[in-house]
Amino acid sequence: MKRLGLVLLILMLSASLLADEMAVTVYNSNLGVVSETRTLDFQKGTNRLSFPDVPSLIDINSVRFALENNSHRVSILEQNFAFDLVNTRKIYDRYVDKEIELIDKDGRLYKGTLLSSSDGAVVLRDKSGGIKIVRMDGIAEVNFPTLPDGLITRPTLFWLYQSDFAGSIDSRVSYQTAGMNWTAEYVGVLSSEEDRLDLSGWAAIGNTSGKTYRDASLKLVAGDIHRAVSPRPTPPRGMEMMMAEKTMGAGFEEKPFFEYHLYTLPRKATLADKEIKQISLFDPATTGVEKKFLYRPSQDPKHVEVVLEYVNSEANGLGMPLPAGRVRLFKADDDGSLILLGEDRIEHTPENEEVTLKVGTAFDIVCSETMTNQSMVSKRIEERTFEIELRNRKDEAVAIDIEKRFHGFWSVVEADFKYAKKDANTVAATISVPAGETRTLTYSVRFEYR
Repeated sequence: MKRLGLVLLILMLSASLLADEMAVTVYNSNLGVVSETRTLDFQKGTNRLSFPDVPSLIDINSVRFALENNSHRVSILEQNFAFDLVNTRKIYDRYVDKEIELIDKDGRLYKGTLLSSSDGAVVLRDKSGGIKIVRMDGIAEVNFPTLPDGLITRPTLFWLYQSDFAGSIDSRVSYQTAGMNWTAEYVGVLSSEEDRLDLSGWAAIGNTSGKTYRDASLKLVAGDIHRAVSPRPTPPRGMEMMMAEKTMGAGFEEKPFFEYHLYTLPRKATLADKEIKQISLFDPATTGVEKKFLYRPSQDPKHVEVVLEYVNSEANGLGMPLPAGRVRLFKADDDGSLILLGEDRIEHTPENEEVTLKVGTAFDIVCSETMTNQSMVSKRIEERTFEIELRNRKDEAVAIDIEKRFHGFWSVVEADFKYAKKDANTVAATISVPAGETRTLTYSVRFEYR
């Protein structure tokens, strides 16, 4: 019995070593790169072979074939991609002018040449030439002699190859496919004092490529790669609702790769077709944040934006590359329930860069800007005077950051507040407004037309 158990263990280990291997790399740009190792059977000389179960959105121009054992040689001479999948409508269409059999719920047999199939009925011609219309709602079984040529159950590559040996050998096939994408999804919970943010990140991986990748080694590439435009149209495919799944466990291991960042999952994962899978990007972290009120009259003359700012540094609790994605911001109420404050998107953010998140607009702070005077100093010089009113209806003092944009050749000639020229088109100032009070600012700008 011990010897039998040892033999079974060896067979099980051997089977696991011979099992197909799958590696999938997903990009931010509707792209996946797949590498499969399968054991394929070859005949010596020139023959044909099918490689089934490839994604329906595969880019056949990207297919690469190689043997794991370099002692043999197999050359792919010709490749065809078949994606006309079998369904009821196509079978009926292919059997027009051919003989079929129908059996109704009472066991009666209808046999004849199919002339047409539509509107829930088929038209048959029997051997005597008579025409019979059979309603399909009473039919229990339809018999077709064979599967029509050209229809397949799964998208398949067909190869014409030349081999210098006959036998089975592990082969690696890699290819690109559309219908795969990933984005970062962040959840931030603001502290009661509004100076700390608990941040967690998920990688949301979508797969509509037309294939399920089982027990795959998974990598994600964060970054914007350049891609050449292909004239080849993508095969049509119906889109269906995706289902979300959260997979708990160890998150990704991150490292720089070329000019991008690579995230490798240290375990196998299955990416099912028509599914969004969520996997933790990093362990939850806490970072210090600063809440600011931002008034930009050139963009919105009435509302004040509420923003959160933090530095993506190790000293501030983070210090990790943050892939582009959506950030949802919450704050806990007194009873512990989380209240959504707002959402924003971040771009790919490297370490030690500043992050600014727009949360929403302030309810109790109202601002307005009015042009109170406009005059021509000369034919090419114009002066405009503006008045900004800042009304603080909160029960605490606030500091409001103002950013005003101008275009052309301009200069501030007079202002009753301190300001700085942020860049060639922007004037910036920070104004304190006591609780329940209003501040009015006046400034004049000269424009020169050359």
